[in-house]
Amino acid sequence: MRLVTFRHQDHARIGVVAGDSVVDLSVAAPELPTEMVAFLTVGEEAIRAARDAADKADAGIPLASVTLLAPVLHPPKYLAIGLNYADHVAESGQTAPEVPIFFNKQATCVVGTGAPVHVPRASALVDYEGELAFVIGRRCRHVPRDRAHEVIAGYMVANDVSVRDWQLRTPTMTMGKSFDTHGPIGPWLVTPDAVGDPHALELRTWVNGEERQHSNTKHLIFDCFAQVEHLSTAFTLEPGDIVTTGTPAGVGGAMQPPAFLKAGDTVRIEIEKLGALENAFIEEPAQTVLL
Repeated sequence: MRLVTFRHQDHARIGVVAGDSVVDLSVAAPELPTEMVAFLTVGEEAIRAARDAADKADAGIPLASVTLLAPVLHPPKYLAIGLNYADHVAESGQTAPEVPIFFNKQATCVVGTGAPVHVPRASALVDYEGELAFVIGRRCRHVPRDRAHEVIAGYMVANDVSVRDWQLRTPTMTMGKSFDTHGPIGPWLVTPDAVGDPHALELRTWVNGEERQHSNTKHLIFDCFAQVEHLSTAFTLEPGDIVTTGTPAGVGGAMQPPAFLKAGDTVRIEIEKLGALENAFIEEPAQTVLL
């Protein structure tokens, strides 16, 4: 099942993609929450109700008539791992980590497919990272690896946009990974039953139609389940938490000469069974924003 957050007629809610249409769960299953984190918090009961509603729905809204937003608009946590493919470790001139290297992306970086991504005023060293992401579906702590699949609500495509000079200034990397709009995710959240083995998925990234990355999630150093085990050792994972699993070789900063992103570029990332995430890059708006 493909779950989405979408906007239609100036109203955002969640739905299920069926073919070329979206079943609006606020209509088909009005008893369910209309926001993804709240929906996931209900648990398997909500998943079953959404699936039943989608199966019984007579018609949906054409996909072409809606705007797909980030599947999880306001994740409680956005956790990302570094250096998790051997070929990316090599192109970065690093050594393979003995334990997972995690950092935070701030939740305000999240945008959906089709949303513009900013080339910030603060730096021109903007890079892409095509990644598999998963979303936590159950509040959990101390999850052993062999049960980690039980707490994953689904999988999606992510672009861990990185401002390389800001990233490398400090060992935490958070600032360089958290600029507004630098967390595209989507296009939808695919439930595990529709994915099968998450560690056997082809991943490709294109910049302006040129293939830059081509790998498979079987090459992850620390797989999804190992990441759940590691993270939950320290703190509670909550429904809606996003975890990205690292990028393979082919990032722009490692090319000779480096090929950083600029306004006018388009990045498209496809992962087998999960769909495509595509975003155009624009100059960051110049105005100061006071809210």
